[in-house]
Amino acid sequence: MNTTISAISIDTANAVALAAFWAEVLSRPVNPGATADYAAIDAADPADGPKLTFHKIPETTTVRNRLRLALRTDRFETESLRLIELGAKSLGDYEKPALRWTTFADPEGNEFDLVTARPAE
Repeated sequence: MNTTISAISIDTANAVALAAFWAEVLSRPVNPGATADYAAIDAADPADGPKLTFHKIPETTTVRNRLRLALRTDRFETESLRLIELGAKSLGDYEKPALRWTTFADPEGNEFDLVTARPAE
């Protein structure tokens, strides 16, 4: 028997609003029937990653989230600007020998990374 990730659940104050942000980020539609309490975004292809689900919870996050999404792109500058236009906030830029990434926060403060490979010198 294989175990696989079928979805990543994200707690939120407004499921439909946060799902709309992530739908734009990932260029996927929000599933029909989304409400302020629950929304989902399916992956059209397993290569696109798992389904994302958004669940309204009464409390807000007060500490850094322990799990965050990492998005990979080959158009780092363009995608960084697009994320900010969609409502993300840049939290910091980082570099390693083979990778460069920026940590962002979505409109509700959930952190995620945009990652790109650094060109060989």
